Amino acid sequence: MKIHPYAIVHPNARLADDVEVMAFSIIEEDVEIGPGCVIGPHCVIGAGTVMGSGNRTYSGAQIGVPPQDLKHLPGVHGRTVIGDHNIFRESVTVSSSTVYRLDDPPRETRIGSNCLFMACSHVAHDCTVGDRVVMANCAGLAGHVTVEDGAILGGLAGVHQFCTVGRMAFIGGMSRINMDVLPFMIMEGHPARCYGPNQVGLTRNGYTKEQVARIRKIFRIIYRSNLNMSQAVEEIRRSVEDCEEKKIILAFIENSHRGISR
Repeated sequence: MKIHPYAIVHPNARLADDVEVMAFSIIEEDVEIGPGCVIGPHCVIGAGTVMGSGNRTYSGAQIGVPPQDLKHLPGVHGRTVIGDHNIFRESVTVSSSTVYRLDDPPRETRIGSNCLFMACSHVAHDCTVGDRVVMANCAGLAGHVTVEDGAILGGLAGVHQFCTVGRMAFIGGMSRINMDVLPFMIMEGHPARCYGPNQVGLTRNGYTKEQVARIRKIFRIIYRSNLNMSQAVEEIRRSVEDCEEKKIILAFIENSHRGISR
């Protein structure tokens, strides 16, 4: 291990043999850091954080620190679970789960793998972030938000608590998201509106023209047909051929708790 003499590592923290910890960083108790991780200078890895392999934090990142939730019990640490090969740029903040009562069932803030969190982005307590997610500068997730695989949030975008951002959705910069965002779609504005399928992102991820065309047809039914959501769902079931994209979107609508952004 390459631990700078000015770094502070708690005695019961478990670090892989090749972990690097730079100057003035703090690794708190009950932390586990996997192989190949680099913790930059002036960072804090909060108590109860489990980090996989190949992660990199830059100056000032605060990962797994106590939540900004007044209901959190003082002196008790939550849990943060992070996958592999994520990048946390300067001053990124990731809050641990909130502990409301000592006998509560355990919860966690969870981040997948291969994500990029640009400078000053924020993931609040009890969020679930999938794989290959990108959060641009100063984008923020409130508590209990879910961001599915491959989604991108533009700079200064904000997501209301308990919302879900569907897979491969694209949220434009400075957008306000207060309802669930369908997979594969572009949302932008304050409040956000849907502008169609994320065609560039879909193409980059290997979706065929036929798949994109089916997603565009679903978009038109939901957003351009003047049908309410129940009617739109029935029309999708009737008129769109069975495919994985149809199944994903219909399942997302069925499981939505806050309603779909329209």
